[in-house]
Amino acid sequence: MRFQPIERSEQAFQRPVTGEEIQSICHRVFGADARAVSAVELGLGMYNTTYRVTVTGQERPVILRIAPEPERQFRSERQLMRNEYASVPWLTAIAPLMPRVITADWSHEVIGRDWMVQSLLDGVPAPERLGAYPRSARPGFFRQMGAIAKTVHAVRGPHFGPVAGPPHTTWSQAVIASLQDITADLDGLGLDAADLRKVTAVAADHHTVLDEITEPRMLSGDLWTVNVMLDDTAPEPVIIGVLDMDRTLWGDPSADWTIRMALARPGTERDAFWDGDGYGALDRSAAAVWRSRIYEARHIGAIRLERHRLGNAEGLRGTYDDLASVLAELT
Repeated sequence: MRFQPIERSEQAFQRPVTGEEIQSICHRVFGADARAVSAVELGLGMYNTTYRVTVTGQERPVILRIAPEPERQFRSERQLMRNEYASVPWLTAIAPLMPRVITADWSHEVIGRDWMVQSLLDGVPAPERLGAYPRSARPGFFRQMGAIAKTVHAVRGPHFGPVAGPPHTTWSQAVIASLQDITADLDGLGLDAADLRKVTAVAADHHTVLDEITEPRMLSGDLWTVNVMLDDTAPEPVIIGVLDMDRTLWGDPSADWTIRMALARPGTERDAFWDGDGYGALDRSAAAVWRSRIYEARHIGAIRLERHRLGNAEGLRGTYDDLASVLAELT
């Protein structure tokens, strides 16, 4: 087998598996006579360890995604792959864009980690292709992103919080629980989380504003340019694939990472996200704006964890200034 892992330091969060383990997974999924001809690790993701695997008897390569070891997962990121698997039946509205799950295995019998085998999406990752288009063509890309996000947000759910649970009966309970989990993770790393505790207290004191959200809607959790595929032959950007839906949750659509990123650079091609053929207008009432600050604090807390995981010390320090600005608007 041609085995091509990415060279990483011993301190790196993402851990490889061996070629023998990949062969064992292929035997489990495709039968004892199946053999992996090649396994190439893909480097775009920053959480799971992902390989493109060519297997005898299969017309196309498949994608093998392997979750971090359970003991390496943050409390706020517990069993994300299982959460994605639980989300699939709720995402049929965008099924033509998503990879098919061939097999998912939580047994830890083959390796001591959750893993999933999915179909290989056509196209090229947007970060590799979008920049090749002229700026005049890029609003169309963001308009498509808005339409996809709108479709996802239209899906109604049974509870608040992560799709796979734990479930919450109110939106404020789900938001506060998420903030508490992120705070506990920061504490466990020895990082200062006093600012996030203040945000949590504000959210608890004003929970009635959060609880104006009474209908759980599907949030993609991480849908943005890094998680979409483009047609690599189209004269203008055309989204043909969406992947890595492992951070899905039920809640207020305005809390979605997609909304945060669409708002990040006003006055640019991202404004097309809000067109009538895209997402449409966003609620900017006083209550909605207040809630958006709580959501931003939650995003910053998650970013702080990720920057620590990636060894980005300067970026990590920047989250304290960012969260101080949010707190100043909340209090």
